[in-house]
Amino acid sequence: MSTTEFDAERVVEIDRYRVLVEPPRKDLTALVDVAAQVAQVPLATINLITDTEQHQIATTGFEPSICAREDSMCNLVLHEKAPVIVPDASQDPRFKDNPFVTGEIGNVRFYATHQLKTPGGVVIGTLCVFDEEPRELSDEQEEGLVKLADRVVDLLELELRTRELTTAVEQVERARTELERSNQMLTAFAGQVAHDLRNPLSAVKMSLELLEDQMASPELDADTLAYVAARANSGAERMQSLIDDLLAYARVGGQMKREPVDLGALVADVRADLAVQLSEADLVVEDLPTVEGDPVQLRAVLQNLIANSAKFVPHGQRPRIEVRGRAAGAVWRIEVVDHGLGVPAEDRERVFAPLARAHEDVDGHGIGLATVRRILDAHRGRIGIEETPGGGATVWVELPR
Repeated sequence: MSTTEFDAERVVEIDRYRVLVEPPRKDLTALVDVAAQVAQVPLATINLITDTEQHQIATTGFEPSICAREDSMCNLVLHEKAPVIVPDASQDPRFKDNPFVTGEIGNVRFYATHQLKTPGGVVIGTLCVFDEEPRELSDEQEEGLVKLADRVVDLLELELRTRELTTAVEQVERARTELERSNQMLTAFAGQVAHDLRNPLSAVKMSLELLEDQMASPELDADTLAYVAARANSGAERMQSLIDDLLAYARVGGQMKREPVDLGALVADVRADLAVQLSEADLVVEDLPTVEGDPVQLRAVLQNLIANSAKFVPHGQRPRIEVRGRAAGAVWRIEVVDHGLGVPAEDRERVFAPLARAHEDVDGHGIGLATVRRILDAHRGRIGIEETPGGGATVWVELPR
């Protein structure tokens, strides 16, 4: 491994401990105090050495500082696996011209240091004790320096593992909360599906019972049979429609393409598809942008919103709809504006839940807006509802620019 690769690996390890951007930790400072007492010197520090600098993250006897890596005494012996002990640095050829020795930065004479090695074997710095007077270390003091250097790494690792554990616990708690919320939604969803399927299923069941009665009758009535068949078919179609909507909702985002999509062209297609529903409506389309997304899914968004605007109007009123778009900072904002029934303020978030409906007297399953929101979530977009001035609903959609 090259020097550059060693430096990069060391920087990554140091960053994991987060000690360069936070105030000096009391536990590390206390350990440095003990190191100074063991060596019987007035000065001690924990040095972490990046690719360009030496950071004193805990000190005793002086204030911590940062210096260029090339000025660091410890950088010169960072590779040494055993403690480096120098009785008088001014007499050692490795250090005599160093600014920490010459008086430019300091007047170090006695100097002893030992590397800090992570469990993964990466040397990130040193535990260093020193004095401005020459001196020696005993074997016991040297052994104590080695043990304290190991404890420095232990403290760094303990804080890191505690932080990781805390993060993991928070993630588990968020997952548990989300699971509870999902279970509640699933329960409500299943109950609503069962409720919405019950009526057409009952119609089919009653029709089949009538059919059985007719089949048991000695005289078959063709008109009655036709009525029963039509009634059963209608119920089956309603169930099929609901099931199709539910499947469409479930499949959103599964396979999504991303390409430039001309929303103006999409609205033109939607207008053609909704020719019957819009035959009695006034639809005004202003300039719309080209966005990045899935053309099929974005078409479903526009078709659903425009169809809703045409549908949710007071009886006998001619629908009036405007579709417009504009840049709004980092997003495109698309608005579908109508002047119909509107959506009560208390329902403007609820209507995006599956099977939720704001107007029970208007035909629909309550799946459309839920599907629209899922599509926009997959496109990293947003949707919301506001009141149209004078009455009605303005549904806005935001997509990244």
